[in-house]
Amino acid sequence: MEVVRQEVTEVSAHRPLIIATGPLSSEAFSSALNRLIGSDNLYFYDAVAPIVYADSIDMDVAFMASRYDKGDPDYINCPLSMEGYNEFITELVSADTANAHEFEGASFFEGCLPIEVMARRGEKTLMFGPMKPVGLTEPSTGRRPYAVVQLRRENAEGTLYNMVGFQTRLKYPEQKRVFRLIAGLHGAEFARLGKMHRNIYIDSPRLLDPAQQLREDPGLFFAGQITGVEGYAESAASGLLAGVNAVRVLDGREPVSPPASTMTGALMEYISTGGGGAKAKGTFQPMNANFGLLPDPGVRKKRERREAQRKRALEDFEGWCNVK
Repeated sequence: MEVVRQEVTEVSAHRPLIIATGPLSSEAFSSALNRLIGSDNLYFYDAVAPIVYADSIDMDVAFMASRYDKGDPDYINCPLSMEGYNEFITELVSADTANAHEFEGASFFEGCLPIEVMARRGEKTLMFGPMKPVGLTEPSTGRRPYAVVQLRRENAEGTLYNMVGFQTRLKYPEQKRVFRLIAGLHGAEFARLGKMHRNIYIDSPRLLDPAQQLREDPGLFFAGQITGVEGYAESAASGLLAGVNAVRVLDGREPVSPPASTMTGALMEYISTGGGGAKAKGTFQPMNANFGLLPDPGVRKKRERREAQRKRALEDFEGWCNVK
């Protein structure tokens, strides 16, 4: 093994090859990635909205519908009264935010502003943005709500829902406090909280298979946060899998990925498909490991369901490890 301690500015032609340059890849190497995969497939800012566990949403208050009843009713809608909306805005604009960074003020933020920044532009600004109520009718009243928060399905199983347009820089405890003021989300549990920061990652659903191999260039693997996994354990698992698959390619064997019933396999499934619920161009966002990614074992109670998921994941992962 030879360790070369110098900056890499180009993608080598050697295969197998693993690219694990992380979310702060250098400008020179980012340019090389642009040439390799196309600029449309490389994101430079991570604008992430919170994701809510579906079973924590109060569906006695919220309702399923799409605007103007177009297509399938794919969105969960949380209706707000005038009083509820005003309370939410008051708390939103006064909540604590994370420290500012130098890149803020760039054109990116005008096109993808934090929800709290939009709210400070005027008390009704959000009613003409992500909280606009047009095209929706509240079933309990037969009328259009004063404002609405829409949640979009994040995975094929429908266990995770993304708060549409709610990218934010609020501190994590403040997000939980303020967003639980929204009707239907009073008991919300979050699989992921929102954030905005500089972060290079690729559009993995368009580029990678579950083995983290570039579909158009066999033997070239991506690993770590650049693929869209979030967190230390998640990045380590991604790197280990890329290493296993690089060795398999050297041995003339096909790359592999754990079953989707395991957490590593579920993450690989998510980044290679967008979870089945984020297939439209530009909607893929990084993801942490969470129980909502795992298939439903058919158990109703949450504690028992998660124990069943844990047990199945361990058994399936052990069985997968024994496969040659």
